[in-house]
Amino acid sequence: QVELVESGGGLVQPGGSLRLSCAASGNIFRFWSMGWYRQAPGKQRELVAKITTTGSTNYADSVKGRFTIYRDNAKITAYLQMNGLKPEDTAVYYCNALLVATSDTKFNDYWGQGTQVTVSS
Repeated sequence: QVELVESGGGLVQPGGSLRLSCAASGNIFRFWSMGWYRQAPGKQRELVAKITTTGSTNYADSVKGRFTIYRDNAKITAYLQMNGLKPEDTAVYYCNALLVATSDTKFNDYWGQGTQVTVSS
């Protein structure tokens, strides 16, 4: 009974900024990572950024230096600060969490509902 709720998408101009948020709730026993994947029309889903319990981060090469992911551990909430946005960043962004629910014995993937990011002039 884990739920991820994400927000922060919208329409921005090239070079603009946007911050996505993802809040996890429910009976979480053990957390490993949170992050975002994105999928543009006609393209495969790809990892954008993720962060682990230790604070280690990983970014797609295409967003390095522009995007920053961070967490509020007390609230189990992740944020993705996106700067210098480009038209090619346009996609639906899906929050993802890898964790163990209290009633489970293994790690599972959980997904947010997705939020649309459109970068256009």
